[in-house]
Amino acid sequence: MVSEDTGLDIVASTEAAQNQLRRSLSNRHIQLIAIGGAIGTGLFMGSGRSIHVAGPAIMVVYAIVGFMLYFVMRAMGELLLSNLDYKSFQDFAADIIGPWAGFVVGWTYWLCWVVLGMADIIAITDYWNFWTADWVANPVAAKQVAMLLAVGIMGLILLMNLLTVRLFGEMEFWFAAIKLVAIAALVVTAAIMIFTGFTHDGFTASISHIWSHGGIFPTGLTGFIGGFQLAIFAFVGIELVGTTAAETKEPTVTLPRAINSIPVRVLVFYIVALAAIMCITPWDQVDPEHSPFVGLFSMIGLTAAASIMNFVVLTSASSSCNSGVYSTSRMLYGLSHKGMAASRFGRISRHGVPWHGLALTVVLICLSLLLTASGSVMQAFTIITTVSSILFLVVWAMILISYIVYLRKFPAAHAASSYKMPGAHVMPWVVLAFFVFILVALTQDPDTALAEAVTPVWFVVLYVMWRRVRGRVRYDDVAVA
Repeated sequence: MVSEDTGLDIVASTEAAQNQLRRSLSNRHIQLIAIGGAIGTGLFMGSGRSIHVAGPAIMVVYAIVGFMLYFVMRAMGELLLSNLDYKSFQDFAADIIGPWAGFVVGWTYWLCWVVLGMADIIAITDYWNFWTADWVANPVAAKQVAMLLAVGIMGLILLMNLLTVRLFGEMEFWFAAIKLVAIAALVVTAAIMIFTGFTHDGFTASISHIWSHGGIFPTGLTGFIGGFQLAIFAFVGIELVGTTAAETKEPTVTLPRAINSIPVRVLVFYIVALAAIMCITPWDQVDPEHSPFVGLFSMIGLTAAASIMNFVVLTSASSSCNSGVYSTSRMLYGLSHKGMAASRFGRISRHGVPWHGLALTVVLICLSLLLTASGSVMQAFTIITTVSSILFLVVWAMILISYIVYLRKFPAAHAASSYKMPGAHVMPWVVLAFFVFILVALTQDPDTALAEAVTPVWFVVLYVMWRRVRGRVRYDDVAVA
């Protein structure tokens, strides 16, 4: 005979098992998700402006940012592998620092991607308008068609994410592959132009352009610091692989492999690509208002270059939205299982996905299209992306703080780890100091300074929310003592 209590326990455990995420993402998916996270829309759209601000020194900027964030990723990797029950960095923050830390990380990361998704769908609308302006004579109607197409992309992303997590992995795999092809095409084309002595606008393609137009630091210290304002946004999403831990096959093999390849990716995808651009066109001749990727292909007479690169940046922004929809739904899932969000966000569909969180994120992102009716869209875009960058800095900092506390609380776990962070007792503090430097750098531009000034409002909101939920907080599905 089974007692009534035991029967209830079996039912409860069965329901809990039904609401667990499934390990459906293969090594192929994780590697390309990591690549996609390391290659942001900022590289394609923002590289012209960043080159204009810092000159060749922008390569040093990207190298420094990539170097610092590598240690964030190594800290995250060690912590996730120290306990395979951790679904994401939200879980280890709650476990190691305290429930309030998981609450702050989870909701802040959710807002990071919602805000970034809002910026991306506005950009997607503009990318579609590049074509609809030719298809529809009336400019207003053309923009409306572009908005509908942007919503259509979000609908497709939602549908694919609702079916299975594997389809999310497939979408991100191909989105990332398109980015890789675009960068590879840029580098190969530039190499051919240098080798053949290609000449345009009175300039001959040459490696010497990197240092022969005012040196490596032609805009001085001000320009060098200004480059960090722009570069940090290009790296948002690099931590995305940390939200896939609960759905990754063989995480002890796959996650270290994805994280270890970050330095090479930064070197190839950022530094080599930027160097290729500046070898063809001197940095002071690069148009900050347009993508230098389009400009380079246009030089060789490829008439379809604009459409090709428009397609690339469209898929890049769609990739960002896809990542945002996925990661925010997983954050809400984790928050719900800790009593920090509504219980509905902790339920999964028969396909194994937390569909309530997916739907909420898509609706919020689509509603942001109403912002396109305002006047200064570009200023709003700058402010939105800066807010997102600052929030990402907070999440990265919380990962490092979790690691610092982990070293103090669990020295034996660190000693036994097969994936120790290099410079474990020093580098977290160095990177945190670097983040403070970034926050100071953001005050140097009026638009980014405004965004930095309004961001603390979010943490006031979080404080109010925390006071309301802290009495029912759990460690996942176990009540806090």
